[in-house]
Amino acid sequence: MPGNSLGKALTITTFGESHGPAIGVVIDGIPAGLPLSKEDIEFELSFRRPGKLFVSGRREKDEPEILSGIYNGRTTGAPVAIIIRNTDVISSLYEEVHYKPRPGHADLPYIMKYGFENWDYRGGGRASARETATRVAAGAIAKKLLMFTNTVIAGHLISLGNVELEEKVSFEDILCSKYSPVRASKKSLEEKYEKLLMEATKEGDSYGGVAEIVVNNPPIGLGEPVFDKIKADLAKAVMSIPAVVGFEYGLGFKAAHMRGSEANDEIILKDGKLGWKYNNAGGILGGLTNGEQIILRCAFKPTSSIRKPQKTIDLRTMKETEISVIGRHDPAVAIRGVAVVEAMVALVLADHAIRAGIIPQVRLDDKQASLIEENWKRYVNACRPTEGSQ
Repeated sequence: MPGNSLGKALTITTFGESHGPAIGVVIDGIPAGLPLSKEDIEFELSFRRPGKLFVSGRREKDEPEILSGIYNGRTTGAPVAIIIRNTDVISSLYEEVHYKPRPGHADLPYIMKYGFENWDYRGGGRASARETATRVAAGAIAKKLLMFTNTVIAGHLISLGNVELEEKVSFEDILCSKYSPVRASKKSLEEKYEKLLMEATKEGDSYGGVAEIVVNNPPIGLGEPVFDKIKADLAKAVMSIPAVVGFEYGLGFKAAHMRGSEANDEIILKDGKLGWKYNNAGGILGGLTNGEQIILRCAFKPTSSIRKPQKTIDLRTMKETEISVIGRHDPAVAIRGVAVVEAMVALVLADHAIRAGIIPQVRLDDKQASLIEENWKRYVNACRPTEGSQ
C-alpha cells in the first residue's frame, strides 16, 4: 500500500490504523534550530480532538510522543518521529461491518483491491479519519516553521448543511473560530449550526459542510511551473483528506459563470507596492503565490456512518440486507476537518518555502529561532477570543 508520503523538501509519511496500538508520522526536511515542544503540537491537535460536543464521542487524549529529531527544545535536522497512541478503542462495535460494507465508505473498494482477508475493518483501518491526527501533528510543525515569514493560517466553516455564512468576517474572527465547538466565525452562525447538528443527531443522520482557509502574509513566488504549481499541490493535499469531495480557490467555480472583464483583477498600487484590487485569484496566479491572501475552500461530504438503516450486501450470503451503523461518529466531519485542512495547507506552503530558499533548508540561527518563537506566541494568543468577540 504505497502513497503514504507527501512533499519534496519537507516530507511526511504517516502510518497506523484506527484501532491499532498507535498512529504516527515521520517528518523529514525540518531545518535544525526550530524551537519545538510537545505543547506546540498539542495546541493544534486540541482543535481536532474527539470526545467533545458535536463531534465523535471517542475519547482520545491525542497526546503526541516525540521519538526523535529534537534535542534541548530545538530540532536537530534529523527526521522528527511522532506517535499518538490509540487509547479508547472499542472494536466490538464493528463486528457487523466486518461482513456488511458500509455505504459511502471505503470498505468495499478496499476489499476489492486488497482482499477480504487483508482488510482491517475495525474503525475503517487505514481509511479511517483517525489517521488525520498525524497530519495535524505534522502541520503544527509546518505552521511554526512558517512563522519565519510570519505566515498565519486560519480556517472556519462557511456552511453546514443548508446554513451558510452570509456576512463578511475578519481574519481575527476566523482565527478565533478555533474555539467554537462547530468552527463558526460568528456567534449567530454557531447557534444555527448547533441547532442543525442536534436535529441530525436525533434523527441518526449527518451533514456536509464547506471549510474556508485564509492564509495571511504568504511568501511571494511559491510554486513551480508546470506540474508543481502551488494550486496543484494544494489541491492534491486537500483532496487527500478523507470525506473531502471538492476544492476551489479564489473565485473558484463562480469564475465559470463570469466574463473575463468581471473575473480579471485589476493591478493597482497598495501603499506604493504592486497588488490586486479584489484578490479574485485568491492569492494564486499562474500557479504562483502573488503575495495577496491565499483563500481556498473545500467541500466535505456528510459523515457516511449514520444510524439510519441503509441497504448493503452481506458478504457471507451475497444477499441484500440492511445496516445501521452504530458507534461513535461525528454528525459532521467538516467540523474537525477544518483543523486537518489547515495542516495540509501549512505542509504544502512550508515545503515550497524551503524549496524556494525562503526558509533556510539546513539551519536556523538563534536570531531566526527567536523570531519564530515570538511570532508563534503572538499567533497562539491571537486565536483566543476576547471578551465581546464574535
